[in-house]
Amino acid sequence: MIEVEGGFMQAEKIVVRFKDKKLMKGVTSNFSHEKNSFYMRLVGGQVINVKLDTVKAAFFVKKLEGNRDYEYKYKDVIPWGGNKIKVEFLDGEVLIGYTQHYFLDCPGFFVTPADLKGNNQRVYVVSSSTENVTFL
Repeated sequence: MIEVEGGFMQAEKIVVRFKDKKLMKGVTSNFSHEKNSFYMRLVGGQVINVKLDTVKAAFFVKKLEGNRDYEYKYKDVIPWGGNKIKVEFLDGEVLIGYTQHYFLDCPGFFVTPADLKGNNQRVYVVSSSTENVTFL
């Protein structure tokens, strides 16, 4: 939990992949797609301000450790997830999942990966980091 004025907010585990390929892990309790930045407490305790225009994607995860050997299948059906899409990033990474709000001119959008056994619960994709987004 992170202390804020008037009480505590539940912190979410987050892995941020930047456009320059840097990766940072930590927690956040103030991420908003409507803002240009958010605060993140890194694993080492340092608090940083992350500017969304430097981010490729923000992965909200179950565990910060993850599993590098896990191979995503992207075959789960998520009825409440919205439209199924395939996101191709500029660096070649591919993400398949569901989104409820994607528009061509949006700065970013959330995707629920179509693999419920994977570590990623939801992903905020920065549109400028994508090469192609296709509805499936």
